[in-house]
Amino acid sequence: MSGQEIEKLIKLTAKLPALGSRSARRIVLHLLKKKETVLLPLIESLQEVAANIKTCEVCGNYDTISPCSLCSSEKRDRSTICVVQDVADLWAMERVGFYRGLYHVLGGVLSALDGISPEDLNIEKLLLRLEKGETKEVILALPATVDGQITSHYLVSRLKDSNIKITTLAQGIPVGAELDYMDEGTIQLAINSRKEM
Repeated sequence: MSGQEIEKLIKLTAKLPALGSRSARRIVLHLLKKKETVLLPLIESLQEVAANIKTCEVCGNYDTISPCSLCSSEKRDRSTICVVQDVADLWAMERVGFYRGLYHVLGGVLSALDGISPEDLNIEKLLLRLEKGETKEVILALPATVDGQITSHYLVSRLKDSNIKITTLAQGIPVGAELDYMDEGTIQLAINSRKEM
């Protein structure tokens, strides 16, 4: 491998989230040192993923089948759909293992600054799913950011005439956190979302 090929690999690796050129160089060096045990199996796995992974036509999750294994499962509660920004959020919810309903991945949130409008998101597909009448509750699990809140309000306005219960995840002070380390917005949200004990 020439130096030019190594530099190309470093540049491609540096494009991954949370990696800069230094981290990319360390990763590439590690891959080159561990060619047989790490690099070649990684290449094989990436090729398998590229060839076999699909985006679920129903919810937007990644799987080898479409509809995905979550949408196809008879064990899932079909009366509840949890709306998330991205597949990473869906995976986070599944990691916890508590939620047993279905999902819908929007593929982002509304953002005037970034030019993301309702047409750019997976909103119409969600509305078509809801028209089938199986869904009794929509859980909005969108980020507690300005854009996330705008997206939530937009979805609520589109669903206001339906008989579907719309809920959102509780927000505020995380367990184990100290008030001194919280920002003002989080404290305000926690106060506004307080509940009786």
